[in-house]
Amino acid sequence: MKEFDFIENERLRKQIEFLVTIDRMKEILRRTVLIDKSKRENDAEHSWHLALYAMILKEYCAEETDIERVIKIVLIHDLVEVYAGDTFAYDADAHLDKEKREKEAAAKLFGMLDDDQRDEINALREEFEQGKTPEAKFALVCDRLQPLIHNFLTEGHTWQEGRVQAHQVLERNNIAGDTAPEIRSLIEKAVEISVEKGILFPD
Repeated sequence: MKEFDFIENERLRKQIEFLVTIDRMKEILRRTVLIDKSKRENDAEHSWHLALYAMILKEYCAEETDIERVIKIVLIHDLVEVYAGDTFAYDADAHLDKEKREKEAAAKLFGMLDDDQRDEINALREEFEQGKTPEAKFALVCDRLQPLIHNFLTEGHTWQEGRVQAHQVLERNNIAGDTAPEIRSLIEKAVEISVEKGILFPD
């Protein structure tokens, strides 16, 4: 970005250029609509909301979890969508090349930074994708729960558009079973009520 050629500190220049680039997160629209149904949620709003989900719901983690790390994970987990675009959770075809698209996007985006920050951010992203650490698992719980709550409060907006069935929602939220059992119970009850209300398709 020629606009920042005046910054003599090369590391600082790269960091500013990276931060400007990820502003595009505000332009990437997800399928989920805001609770007031005024517009579709963007990636930046989603990531911010997940950070607060993690902070507020941390007491439901079944094992010791570093919430500061969870917050870092959820804040960066969708950054690759600046180049890879959003992939709808229930679109099987779009998931066929999702991993490839996102790895290429990660290399391009995180490569803007010096090696230490590139490696730190990419490690957080990969930790989320692998979903094995307590922090990654809880990040995934938050990432699955937030759109479920939005659908529950918007007459199943995204579920209706994608003709999503109850078993799909439950399977997507399986991670909550051992990670946050009380949240899993909430999810199961919300799915049951949603089917009864006709806002989520039965199996």
